[in-house]
Amino acid sequence: MSSAILNEAYERFQGTGPEWGESRLTNHGPMAVEVLVRRGHEDEVHRWVDAYTRRLDDLPSTRRPIGDANWQDALGDGERVGDWAEYFTHQVAERPWREVLASWWPRLLPGILAGTTHAVIRVGHAVRTLLADERNAPAAAELAQGLAFWAARSLRMPVTAEPGGDLDPREAMAGVPRVPSQDGPVGARLGQLPGLPGWQGSVAALRPALTPDEVPERLRALVDAATFRYLTHGHASPVILVHTATAPNAVLHTLPALPRELWVPSLSAVWAACAGVQAAFEPVRGVPRDGLPVAPEGPDALHDVMAAAVAHGDEHVIKFTDTAAEVFTRTGDPDALAAAIRVRLLLSR
Repeated sequence: MSSAILNEAYERFQGTGPEWGESRLTNHGPMAVEVLVRRGHEDEVHRWVDAYTRRLDDLPSTRRPIGDANWQDALGDGERVGDWAEYFTHQVAERPWREVLASWWPRLLPGILAGTTHAVIRVGHAVRTLLADERNAPAAAELAQGLAFWAARSLRMPVTAEPGGDLDPREAMAGVPRVPSQDGPVGARLGQLPGLPGWQGSVAALRPALTPDEVPERLRALVDAATFRYLTHGHASPVILVHTATAPNAVLHTLPALPRELWVPSLSAVWAACAGVQAAFEPVRGVPRDGLPVAPEGPDALHDVMAAAVAHGDEHVIKFTDTAAEVFTRTGDPDALAAAIRVRLLLSR
């Protein structure tokens, strides 16, 4: 990975806010450039950042300091994102980033739906960089911005359950019911979960991880299942539904930086969040497989699909294709690459 190019991009994003525009769309810049560099597309970074930064807003100014005595009052307060950014910037400057992450992960985990899981995904991309370069100061500063976004937009599931069944992720995802009205913002949709018949049972139906050692494989299976499911069900909400795959993938890649006692709760939290996104945004019926894209064949298939995503340029296409490429590498199933083609086609309309 070319750390110089990535670090320059991180520094260019430092003064930007985690959201932009009246609709509070998420700033994906740091996440997308991490993929571009890791996937060997460094030459595209400057052009991509030049185009993307034009839409962004500045980081909001501070209001009043956040500290150990009052952080709980500011948790989930989107108006305090500047305060949170200042707090975490100081934290990673004064303490090892792993220590900051370990102390704050369990505090933030209940609100993993922050930014419809964009916040944990942003943290995950920063951690991937830091695991490859432990002393990377721009990456630590980027981690601070991701944690700040998560804290400011912390959003709890209104009702959930712990995995305790015997279903694998594909089977469990197939059993998630849908909210009566898939309309309006995410909060309104998720607010229907407490009265949704079968909801808690569907979350509990997933086979649990009984020990931390089982968590990585459970997360990989969840990422695989969500990626394949996007191929047939992603059309209803092409942007939001990519996060059913990219959020657990972010948690998966963050595990090596977390204390092992946090691994099982992390699996439970991200699975419930993914199921909630499904319930709120996914259609009941999928598209028949024979009407969907087919992945290219040959040794260059993965390279060609990734290059097409980079050429497309959409941040969600880039990030989802990165996850789908991992699934293809892990499973050899061409439907993972077909799902990446599907998101590119859906977001070209």
